[in-house]
Amino acid sequence: MANFLHAPRGTLDVTPEQSYKWQYLEKKAHQAAADFGFEEIRFPTFEYTELFARGVGDTTDVVQKEMYTFEDRGGRSITLRPEGTASTVRALLQNGLAGGSLPLKFFYLISCFRGERPQAGRLREFHQFGAELFGAANASADVELIELANTFLTSLGVTGLRLEINSIGCPDCRKQYYAALQAYFESRKDELCDDCKKRLKSNPMRILDCKVPTCKEIAKDAPIVLDYLCDDCKAHFEEVKKRLSQAGFSYVINPRTVRGLDYYTRTVFEFIDEEQDLTVCGGGRYDGLVSQLGGPSLPGLGFGLGLERLLILMESKGLFFPPRPRGNIYLAPIGEKAATAATALTRALRKSGISAETDLISRSIKAQMKYANKHGFTYTVVIGDSELAKGEAILKSMKSDHEQLIPLGSEQFVSAVLAADGVKQTKEG
Repeated sequence: MANFLHAPRGTLDVTPEQSYKWQYLEKKAHQAAADFGFEEIRFPTFEYTELFARGVGDTTDVVQKEMYTFEDRGGRSITLRPEGTASTVRALLQNGLAGGSLPLKFFYLISCFRGERPQAGRLREFHQFGAELFGAANASADVELIELANTFLTSLGVTGLRLEINSIGCPDCRKQYYAALQAYFESRKDELCDDCKKRLKSNPMRILDCKVPTCKEIAKDAPIVLDYLCDDCKAHFEEVKKRLSQAGFSYVINPRTVRGLDYYTRTVFEFIDEEQDLTVCGGGRYDGLVSQLGGPSLPGLGFGLGLERLLILMESKGLFFPPRPRGNIYLAPIGEKAATAATALTRALRKSGISAETDLISRSIKAQMKYANKHGFTYTVVIGDSELAKGEAILKSMKSDHEQLIPLGSEQFVSAVLAADGVKQTKEG
């Protein structure tokens, strides 16, 4: 029986010791997206299962093996989102956004759910920074999206990643490629895993993405998609390469990069950390997805970037995180009258945008100062009967032990605190 006091396997709690790091990543994601003109979109945590079966592809491992699917009380099949692109397209169509001024640029910060085998950086509930761009068929859009991902990563100090690119063509040229793959794998069919034997007929390109060692070894000598591109897809890929070079990107062409979802067409790419052989970000084009889901013919492309993997990578490299935020002022009252005064002053500080706390559990002054020290407050103010009688108290720096006398009148008190060195407002007063 599962222990209900333990988080389900493949999920993690994010405690205050770590949450400020997440907030830092999310803030940087917002900044990078805004710089490129991407606006935030939010959509439900679950959708009708058919959306992912049709959008992601019913021959993918995600749909066949990894989705969390259940029936609701009305007997409808519901799935927790395994990725963000299909939901973005659904929201775009439902809300009539496709008729807007093009290109459309969206980003999101979401949790996703896949029933994978839990391991470092790969969880059953994981979080993504994703970006989606619609209405731009030109290669410049491919490079813009790659540049957005790179700008975000660079802003965090994550550099030296290997950019791998490939083109997997369009539905027309892929027909010939599928036929070549089927002919190759058919000759070694008996050596394939059971899943790949099924993929051989339905979608042979998925065999290239199989993680079974035997299948991976067989796939090494399979035909490569670049040899089967039509003239339009070749020209598009050449333009992507040219524009990447113009933008100063170094890249590696990896003909085995196919991504794990069926909606991709033409350009696919990944950012990989070579030291840990870790894929940090991946994406590409999906020019047929909008029409496939019932919308107009609208080209699209996007990427997904796992935040758990990014945190692991940053921590392993000792990259910068801002200091964990600390409180500004702790008011330590001694006695009931002082507690009433401290509460009023704490309220006045908060209204002026200064983070402040006071005692809530009637602790001794020693216990209060221990609490203030542990939680890293910038200043403390001790208020007792003598301070109330004089109408003033000592503002003490917890870092330098510098002390100054300040009035206890509400407005004067707030003004004196605001003037103290190191005190920051979290909002305008």
